[in-house]
This record gives sequence, structure tokens and C-alpha cells, in this order.
Amino acid sequence: MTVACTLAELDLDRDGVKLHPGLALPMLAGFETVLGRMPDGRAGLRIAAEPELATLLGVAGPVSTAVRETLGEGAQPVRAVLFDKNDEAGWALGWHQDRTIAVLRKVEAPGFGPWTVKQGITHVEPPFAVIEGMLTVRIHLDPVDAENAPLLVASSSHRLGRIPAAEAEAVAARLPNHVCLAKIGDVWFYRTPILHASNAARPGRRRRVLQVDYAIGALPFGLEWLGI
Repeated sequence: MTVACTLAELDLDRDGVKLHPGLALPMLAGFETVLGRMPDGRAGLRIAAEPELATLLGVAGPVSTAVRETLGEGAQPVRAVLFDKNDEAGWALGWHQDRTIAVLRKVEAPGFGPWTVKQGITHVEPPFAVIEGMLTVRIHLDPVDAENAPLLVASSSHRLGRIPAAEAEAVAARLPNHVCLAKIGDVWFYRTPILHASNAARPGRRRRVLQVDYAIGALPFGLEWLGI
């Protein structure tokens, strides 16, 4: 069953997703300035070493304030990705869980692996407990209606642990699926392990989302979060 997400019906802990209407509106000009310098039309542009973006997402901003109220006072942004769907790049994603984190450098550590490098940034799959402790934030820079590639989430799937990739679609089919619509400046929070998917953007439309992962505390074994 697929239903559109509404603010009143969804609970972050129960459903794994929650809307914060207009939370990023005071920051939009700053986001447009920073992101306007970056190449567009990427399936996922990994962002690192961007002090202006780090300031926008710092402890004084409305987004990070809401994150700390949800995740805890020690929450920090540990990865940022710009998704820009348009006529030149209108990809779709099937049901999946986010399982990797971005780190400063490779350090062999028990329970961490496999390792990959995406756009020059080192990524690794950590023990799933690390993913379960994270929060993912999606900041909408364009309006998202039902035809502009909204995020689809499988309600409560964040509580099922690590789901084998081959079983993701079947698990999502057994759960209520929510369609996460958005206006400019809206921000969706979701528990990082949740099953999610999205379709390609409709021709003639653009859908930019700044996705930021937050976590609390340091990584073990000398590993370090990439940050922003």
C-alpha cells in the first residue's frame, strides 16, 4: 500500500520518517550560493571540505538544532551529498538501505568493509549498529510533487536490521509505502537504515535535494568521519 506522507500521521521512531515543513527556508539563499558553484546533473555529488556549508549546517542553524533535539546534543554532520535530478540526469533507484559511511582515510578495522572510493572520497560499510545510530536529513531546494521523483520509504523498515539486498523489494512490498512530497525549504528526517527508493524525475522538471547524514560520537579503531 502506498500513501502520501502527512505531518500528523508520521512518527520518526515508529515509521522511521518525519517532515519538518519550511525548516530550511531561512537558509535557502546560503545553500543556493554554496551549491551553485558545484557541477549539476550528478547522480550524487559527494561534498567535502566546504566550510561555508559546514557553517550553514553548524550548531546554530535551524536544521542542526532540530537534529540535536532528535538525535542528541552531540550530533554532527558526517556526510553531505547533492542529488540533482533533471533532464540530463533522471535516474531511478530501487528499494535499498544506505549502508556506507564516508571517512577521512582507510584504516583496517574489524567489522568494517568492504571499502570503496566514490568521487575521490573513501567509503566503508561499518557494523550495522553504526548505521542504526544515524539520522539522514533531506533538504529540498525544489518542490517535489508525486511526479517529480519523491522519496519512497517503507514504514518501520528501519527496525528490521540489515536487510539482504536481494530481499529489499519483497520486504518493502509487505509494508506501508509512504510518498514523501515536499515544498521548497521543507526538510525530511529519516532513520538512516530505512528502506527507500525513488523514480526518475519527469521531463522538464528538476529535483535538487541536499542529503546530510548525522551521527553522534567518534568512530573506533582510529577511523574518522569525513565531515563537511
